[in-house]
Amino acid sequence: MSGEEARAAFLDWLAAERRAAPHTVEAYGRDVAEFLGFLARHLGHPPGAAELLTLPLADLRAFLAARAAAGAGNSTRARQLAAVRGFLRFLARRQGTAPAALGGLRSPRRRPPLPRALSPAEARAFGGELGGLRMTERTPLPAWQAARDAALFTLLYGCGLRIAEALALRVGEAPLPGREEALRVTGKGGRTRLVPVLPAVREAIAAWLAHRPGAGPEEPLFVGVRGGRLDPGVAQRAMRDIRRLAGLPEHATPHALRHSFATHLLAGGADLRAIQELLGHASLSTTQRYTALDTEGLLATWRLAHPRAD
Repeated sequence: MSGEEARAAFLDWLAAERRAAPHTVEAYGRDVAEFLGFLARHLGHPPGAAELLTLPLADLRAFLAARAAAGAGNSTRARQLAAVRGFLRFLARRQGTAPAALGGLRSPRRRPPLPRALSPAEARAFGGELGGLRMTERTPLPAWQAARDAALFTLLYGCGLRIAEALALRVGEAPLPGREEALRVTGKGGRTRLVPVLPAVREAIAAWLAHRPGAGPEEPLFVGVRGGRLDPGVAQRAMRDIRRLAGLPEHATPHALRHSFATHLLAGGADLRAIQELLGHASLSTTQRYTALDTEGLLATWRLAHPRAD
């Protein structure tokens, strides 16, 4: 069986027996074809199915190196290696043997995507009056919902909270004027941290709680229409409505406000360790992603402003 015949049989198996999506079959077919094309050039002849199962580890590494030299990133090469692994294992089952090279080959590490921050003006827009301008089935949004959303989004940006952390707060923990300067937050892994609270955040929370004069200290701080704890999906839909109304970018999500909090602190000269503490990151390496983000922003500004940037 030729390598191309083996590829066709593999794709038929993916579609018929594994019931893979057409997009997956197409992508795997393209990746395996690229692999076979590389081997034909590398070996000087198109390999057959039997030869594919005896390929040395060096040939698979040479394929990944060639893809890297062509500009393929870690994610692309990891995906292509997954396709090649599936292809070779399929052949091995058909032949009743095992591929020689797969055991010692590690997949390229995928870099986590950089967090996408908003500009200060975009982030502040979610805590302003835009919430009150939203329409629900052609009816103006009730004032209490607008106040709730403004308070929630101001809290996320002003304190760098995760949406789950904010929605877990109780009325008795609300950062109101006259209370403790820092908000006690319980984050991932049960870790507790203290986050300073800006006056703007306290004012927004106070304006929201003015709509709930009888709320007890153990009740959820943020509630939905039926009085239960606000669902994260409802908050995400509210933010989607605001960003569409204001023409803000699609990556403007509740978590983007947390990213913006960290990025704007870093751009203002804050210490990375301090930002780690404020975000509740267990590892400094997680926080260090923001340095790459800030560097990209500085380079973009330099390219626009420097007369010799071209």
